[in-house]
Amino acid sequence: MNETFAIAIHGGAGTISRDSMTPEKYNAYTEGLEVALDKGYEILASGGSSLDAVEMAVKSLEDCPLFNAGKGAVFNNAGKHEMDAAIMYGKDKSAGAVCGISNARNPVQVARAVMQNTEHVLLSGAGAEAFAKEMGLPLEQAEYFYNQFRYEQWQESLIEGKVQLDHSEKKMGTVGAVAKDKNGNLAAATSTGGMTNKKYGRVGDSPLIGAGTWADDQTCAISCTGHGELFIRSVVAYDIACLIEYKVLSLAEACEKVVMEKLVAIGGEGGLIAIDKWGNIQMPFNSTGMYRAMRKSNGVKEIGIYR
Repeated sequence: MNETFAIAIHGGAGTISRDSMTPEKYNAYTEGLEVALDKGYEILASGGSSLDAVEMAVKSLEDCPLFNAGKGAVFNNAGKHEMDAAIMYGKDKSAGAVCGISNARNPVQVARAVMQNTEHVLLSGAGAEAFAKEMGLPLEQAEYFYNQFRYEQWQESLIEGKVQLDHSEKKMGTVGAVAKDKNGNLAAATSTGGMTNKKYGRVGDSPLIGAGTWADDQTCAISCTGHGELFIRSVVAYDIACLIEYKVLSLAEACEKVVMEKLVAIGGEGGLIAIDKWGNIQMPFNSTGMYRAMRKSNGVKEIGIYR
């Protein structure tokens, strides 16, 4: 057993304006990140699995209205909430995901139930909701997800007639976690409310295994945040794992190539968190900022929004 362990989390990336970031707001965001980080870290420190750690960290972020997932999910064009989530375990590459789910308090919990209680990977919409109910997972009425700030974002988007990447200065709202446990197993989880004012049941990269979420003990675990369409077209999470596996790049080199070169070349704004089998962590982003945090068993801890 390798006693080293580590966890990284994110709360979304994008064009986050320093001008509108008051000290109060900054403190609220960093506190929300720290609470989630420490919850996941405590599981790892007590010998728990990376899978439990990433689920716990993401649940904490879903419960915080500041982040676009769970309770803080944005409104779609119809004034409803359609949430997506995925979870993956690097030990055996098992995975579960949901998309277009409206009433689950913690979509990441439903994703894990899909992984462990069905032969499927991805469930959508009403079927995913029926499954969550069958599993006895916590469900909420629409009022639970109501947030005045999100409502105003939606109204503004309706007037402007466009889709928004979580409209607080285009902050791309997704949350995620990656971890390595004492047994050397990796895991990743991602959850999102998607884009403000999205139509037609749009689904981004978060619940798509290989695009927004990936975990494999032989290479790395990844959770992405950004302009989902571009991350899907670039198969970002798996691309990083491939560069490590086939080109023998380091985690840092692989992240640099994908986030700062390949994504930038096609206009893909965003970032990701990544951890490799040695516990190295990378949190690259090509946008103005990314809500992020990491903590390692050697005492290193970092929380940041800007560069």
